[in-house]
Parts: sequence; structure tokens; C-alpha cells
Amino acid sequence: MKVALIHDWIIGMRGGERCLLNFVEMYPNADIFTLIHKPGTTDPKIDSRVRKVSFLGKLPGITKFYRYLLPLFPLAIRGFNLKGYDLVISLSHAAAKNVTVPKGTPHICFCFTPMRYIWDQAGEYFGKGADYLWPLINYLRRWDIRGSRSVSMFVAISNFIAARIRCFYGVNSEVIYPAVDTSWIEPSTSQGNAFLYAGALVPYKKVDVVIEAFNNLGEELWIVGGGPEENRLQEMAGPNIKFFGRLSDAELAECYRNCRALIFPGTEDFGLIPIECMAAGRPVIGAHAGALRETHKGVRHWIRSAIKPQESTGVFIKKSPEGDVSSLTEAVRYFLENESQFEAALCIEQAQKFSPENFKRSWNQLLQKMGLPRVESAQDPDSAPRASVG
Repeated sequence: MKVALIHDWIIGMRGGERCLLNFVEMYPNADIFTLIHKPGTTDPKIDSRVRKVSFLGKLPGITKFYRYLLPLFPLAIRGFNLKGYDLVISLSHAAAKNVTVPKGTPHICFCFTPMRYIWDQAGEYFGKGADYLWPLINYLRRWDIRGSRSVSMFVAISNFIAARIRCFYGVNSEVIYPAVDTSWIEPSTSQGNAFLYAGALVPYKKVDVVIEAFNNLGEELWIVGGGPEENRLQEMAGPNIKFFGRLSDAELAECYRNCRALIFPGTEDFGLIPIECMAAGRPVIGAHAGALRETHKGVRHWIRSAIKPQESTGVFIKKSPEGDVSSLTEAVRYFLENESQFEAALCIEQAQKFSPENFKRSWNQLLQKMGLPRVESAQDPDSAPRASVG
């Protein structure tokens, strides 16, 4: 099959680009179309397959201000010619799914989320300016709904996102969790040295809540990652909190192995980091919200009938009117009281549910349902011929 992969923008190796790499490995001859591409910021396998970049990508310094060009996204995504392709796969959290697809060509949207800028978080992204932007936001909403109608099949990355797709586009979707490659992480069965936060230092990740809670607890905390909040957060932090900045995969794997538990207070559409940490055998203390409720078997310590620590992969943080800091503090204290009961083997087993092999198996089941050819690969346990021994 001749396959086109549509991705919003390729300017760094984050969760969406890791998913794109997985599709490139399944469809090594596919062509990639994207609004913006900065070569060298992701993986050479991705860079080598980029065929077409929109006119936005030709603007000097575009990677610094592309979000301000939201009104131009409809025009930019319309400029791709997809004639001659047998299958179009869009990986979308913004405009990719709105690409124009020739009549009769199947279009699968692997949806990270409906575009938050114009739906439920317009106020958070635009602040007070949202009041003046409602005519534009309403226009983009209508465009986004029209674009959703060209999708043959929506695939949501979690049940949490499937609900958002239903809410904003009025359609059901298949749920296939993204592949999480943890082959680079060596598991550990020993107790760690400090608690860990890993991720971007941006407001919605609630890192300030983590710092405030650990200032009160006095427990050692490692913070891995960078972002616009870094200076402010460092000023807030007490002497028990250490900032590592951005780390290589090998360095991050060591932090996973040597931490006592990962602190993950934000609401996420899927969340790669908790799964990576569980692959190292370490528990997760995370929000009882978003997709983490699907990927993490946490103890809801405020419910008597909840699963026990020895049956779980960590602790959930309760939503409460008292505030995020108090809820996180309670969850950490519960973990400290029961730390010896959490088993590394359960964490590792949970992480393996999101393996590339399981993803490929689910993807092939979807293709079969749609009457499309399977992805054949030596890594596919359902399709690879057995090697001879001897």
C-alpha cells in the first residue's frame, strides 16, 4: 500500500513524535506531510520520510511563534495533495485530521486529542484575549467539525480521549493505546533514593503543587525536565529538592531505576512517563484523573474497599476541595506508610501491556475490521515466520 502519514508539526521528540516513529517503523515507505518540520530534532527515520511541508514551515523562526498562526492552519493543511495514496493516517492533536482526502481513500485518524486551543481550554491558552477571539474560535470549531467528517475511522489513544471525540465531534472511536518502547529501561527491584518528577516544567503539569507539597514533607525530590517555569520553580524549592534539567534517555532511565516513586499530578491524555517508570519497577503516585485511571492500578486510599498496595502499581491522588497540595501530601504519606508492600514485578507487568507488539496486534485487528491489509513485520508475533534453530 502507498501510505501517507499526516502529522501536525515535527519540531521535537515528544510523545506524539514517538507515536509517529512507531508508524514509520510499521510503514517504512510511507510519506510524511506536516505543517512545520525542523530537521534534526526528532529521529533520522522520521526526517528521511518527510515529503511535504506547508508554507508555514518556510517562515523564518516559525518554531518560536507557530501557535500564534492558528488562523492559518486551515489554509496550510489544505495545501497537501494526497492523490494516489491507498491509505491516509493522520496523527492529530490540532489540524492534521482536517487534511483533504481524495474520495474513496480510507482515512484513519490516530487522535491524541481534539484541538484544545479551540474547544475546552481556549481560555487557558488565550487568557483574557479569548473574549475578543470568540468569532475566530467559533469559525475554527465549525472547520474542525467539518474536518472530522472526512475521517473514516477515529482511533483514540485512551478512553478519556474517546469521550472527548464523542463530545466534540459526535462520533464513536476505537481505543488503541500508543506503543511505549521500554527496551532502554533496565528494571530495578531495590528501594529507591528519592521521589521523582519527570516532564515539562509548564503550568498545567502542576509542578508547583509538587514542590509545595515536598517543601512541607521534607522528603528528597528530584525534578527532571525543562521549560518556561524552571526559574520560578527553583525559587520556590527548598533544599530537599534537586533540579537535573533535561537528561538523555540513559540518564532518565537511571533516575527511574533509583527513584522511590514517580510523582505525576497532572491530567494527561495518555502519559508515557508513568509507563516508563513502571517499566523500571518503580511505583507511581498520580492524579485520579485522565487516562492515568486506565494505565495505572493505583490504590484509592480514601476508599476502604480499594485494592491493597501489594496488588497495585502505586497510589492515586484524590480530587478534593481542600486543594491539590493537601491531596498530594496525603497520597505521599500513605505511600511512605506502605512503601515496602509495593512490588516491582506488578509495575513491570503493567508497563508491558503497552508494548509495541501489543500495539501492532491491536492495529492489525483494526485494519482487518476495515478490510485493509495487515502490517507485516518480523516484529509482529502474529505474522512473522518462525526462525529455524541450529
